[in-house]
This record gives sequence, C-alpha cells and structure tokens, in this order.
Amino acid sequence: MAEKQEEPSNAQNGEPDNAEEGEGKKKKVKREDLPPFEIVTGERLPANFFKFQFRNVEYSSGRNKTFLCYVVETQGKEAATSRGYLEDEHAAAHAEMAFFNTILPTCQAGARHDVTWYVSSSPCVTCAQRICEALRKNKALRLTIMVGRLFMWEEPEMQAALRSMKEAGCKLRIMKPQDFEYVWKNFVEQEEGEEAKSFVPWEDIQENFQYYEEKLAEILH
Repeated sequence: MAEKQEEPSNAQNGEPDNAEEGEGKKKKVKREDLPPFEIVTGERLPANFFKFQFRNVEYSSGRNKTFLCYVVETQGKEAATSRGYLEDEHAAAHAEMAFFNTILPTCQAGARHDVTWYVSSSPCVTCAQRICEALRKNKALRLTIMVGRLFMWEEPEMQAALRSMKEAGCKLRIMKPQDFEYVWKNFVEQEEGEEAKSFVPWEDIQENFQYYEEKLAEILH
C-alpha cells in the first residue's frame, strides 16, 4: 500500500473551502511562492487537523503533512517534562528533522531524555536515517515512536528503514485507540469557552489499528 498523495481540500486541512472569500478576500499563496521549508510549532493543534491528519486510514489520500506530538521526560539534575507539537507546513519540511534540530537542543545537556512521539504517519527513509544517527550518537536518548499509519510500507527501502530504526534502539508502535484518545486530551485544542469534548473514535479505528500492527510485526520480525 503506497500512500496516495493528493491535494486535500482546505476543509480537510482545517480551513474552509471558501478560504479565498470573505473579509479582505485573501489571495491564495501558490506552492512555488513558499519558502524552501517551514515548521509550525505549538502546544496544541486544531481539532479538525487531528481528525483528518491522524486518522489511521488504509489509504491516506490528501494527508501529505506530518504532525508530530512529543513528550520529553528529562532525568538529570533537574527533572523536567516538556511537550508540544510540530507540523510540516508543506512538502519540503520534515517534522522529525525539526525535532532534532530545534527541540532536543533546548533540553538539558548531559541528561537522559526519554522521548515519545505520537506521529500521524511513520518517518520517511531520510528521517529514519536521521533518527538512527541520533540514537547511535546520543546513548542517553531513548525514543519511542507511536504512529497512526505506516508510510509507504510496501516499499523494500522503507521496510529496511523501519528495521534499521529498531536495530538502533527505537521502539516503534502503532497507535491504539487509547493512544489517539491520549493525543486528543493532551495535544488537541478545544474551542474557547466550550467544555472539553470527549474523544469520539471513528468507525474503523480498531480494525485499522490491527491492520497496521500486523504489517509492522511482519516487517520487523
């Protein structure tokens, strides 16, 4: 199953389809006008982004971004826990790379870091290589990656990359329904003035979890 990459509608990305209309009639920015890359950071992502981007569908048409929610538990002179999320703004950016370049360097030097990622889809080959390098270089780093979907898992190169991550010490897991609920409670923003809404699982969430769990087990063993 190779993930089909189609352009999603504005509504699927969390924007209304008539985004070009309304006050000011904002001009739509063409992809070629965008800078080489940009990473969006924050503490909580919009609910509509989560519902579309994190959904563990078998064929992920239109889901051409990576959303990475992270928890860093530091065990050193001063124990600390930090959390937030990173989002690929467009195709040239990689949220996984941004974590190592911008988030991890701000953590306490010389301490042990237990890091957990909750990612909409598994890393690409290039990011998998970067993860392996980071784990081999920093023996005090522990990384667990919880993924909603497996990216291009049928490709031999991608399968090899996933195995290399495991060999480097990365723990790879498929997100269970409970993990999606955890992300909803801890990383998704609620509308201002509204009471916190309960997580509502989509119809095939358990079935798709089992599908991807079986595929990952076949690849890693």
